[in-house]
Amino acid sequence: MSSTGLPLPGITAPQPVPSSPAARLSRSGRAGPLAAHLVLAGTLTSLLGLSWDIQWHVDVGPDTFFTLSHLMLYSGSAIAGVTSLVVVLLATAAQRAGQPVDQVVGGRPVRVFGGMFRAPLGYLVTGTGAALFLLFGLLDLWWHSLYGFDAVLDSPPHIGLFVAISLTMAGSVIVFAAARETRWGRVGLVLGVPVLIVFSPITANAFSALPLPVDPEVVGTVFFATLLLILGQFLLGRPRSALVIAVVLGGMQGVLWWFSPWAAHVYAAAVGLPLRDNLGDSPPELPSDIPVFAILGAAALTGVLWLSRRRGWSGRIAPQLMGASGGAVIAVSMPVQEALLGDAGPAPAGLPAMAVTGLVTGALAGFLAARLAVLLREQSTTAITTATTKGR
Repeated sequence: MSSTGLPLPGITAPQPVPSSPAARLSRSGRAGPLAAHLVLAGTLTSLLGLSWDIQWHVDVGPDTFFTLSHLMLYSGSAIAGVTSLVVVLLATAAQRAGQPVDQVVGGRPVRVFGGMFRAPLGYLVTGTGAALFLLFGLLDLWWHSLYGFDAVLDSPPHIGLFVAISLTMAGSVIVFAAARETRWGRVGLVLGVPVLIVFSPITANAFSALPLPVDPEVVGTVFFATLLLILGQFLLGRPRSALVIAVVLGGMQGVLWWFSPWAAHVYAAAVGLPLRDNLGDSPPELPSDIPVFAILGAAALTGVLWLSRRRGWSGRIAPQLMGASGGAVIAVSMPVQEALLGDAGPAPAGLPAMAVTGLVTGALAGFLAARLAVLLREQSTTAITTATTKGR
C-alpha cells in the first residue's frame, strides 16, 4: 500500500521455471494469452448476442429458444466455458506432476472438490458462470416448451442467465487482472472492464418489478459503472486508466447502437416476422441504457485521485471521495441522457435527489473497488516478476 493507501502491486521472488507441458501453459508465451483472449472473445460474443436478443424482444416481440441471437449468446458462453475447463485441467495436471502453476494464467490456483482439481481463480469463476448458464439455458428451453413464445426479459430463466453471464464476465476481469503486468493483460482489462459495465443495467433490471423507492436499473448502472471505473484505475495504475476505459465503453456503445437494431430487423425479415407497429424512432434498448456521459464521471474521479495524491490525502478516504464524485456525475447525467434520447426530460427538482443517490452509491462503490483491487492484486503477486519478463 502507498502512503495514500491506494493499492500497489507487490513484488516477490520469481517462481521456479516449470518443466512439464501442463505447467508451461503461460511460459510458452502463447497459451496463456490465447486462453485469456478466448474467454474475452466469448464474453464479447455473448454481449453481442444478448444485445441482439433484447432488441428482438423490443422490435419484434415473441421468440423461441432456437433463434440466431440465442445461438450467438450460448456460443459465447460455450467458448468461455470450454476454455476455462481446458485451463483447469492443465493446471490440475501440473499440480499432480508436482510442478508450480504460473499465476499469470488466471490468478492463484484454488483447490476444488477437496483438491481433485486445481483451478486458477479467474477461470474457476468464468467456468462456474458458464456451467450455470448451461443449466439456466436448459431451464429456458423447458420454459419455452411450457409457454411457447416468450416476450419478456425478466422471466425466471432469463434472470438466471443474466447472473450467470455476469459471473463469466467477472471471471474474465480476474483473468486479465492476474496478468496486469503484461501488455496483453492490460489490453484485456481495458476491454473486459467495459464489457462488464455494459452488462450491469441488464442485471439490475431483474429488480425492476419490486416496489422500490428508487429505480434499481439507474442505481445499478451508477454503482457498477463507478465501481468498475475505479477498479480499472487501481488495477492498471496509469494516470488516465479510467478515462481510457470510459472511451472504450463509448466505442462499445456505438457498435451496439448500430448492430442491435440492424441484426433484429434483418433477421426478422429473413424469418418472415413483422416488426411491431408502434416502434417509432426509439433508441436501441441496451445501448441507450449505457451511461453516455461515463467519460465525465471518469474525469471527475480521475481529478479527485490526482488531487488526493497531490495533497497527500489518506487512502482510507480517497477511494470513497473518488466514487462519490464519479457517482454523482453519472447519476445526474442519467436523466439528462434520457431527455436527449427522447424520454421524459429531467425534472429540476429531481436532480438534487439524483445527485445524493449518486454520492451515496458512488462512495460505496469506491469503498468496495479499492478492496477488490487489493484482493485481485494479491491473488497474483507471486507471478509479477516473471510476468514482466514474458509479456512486455
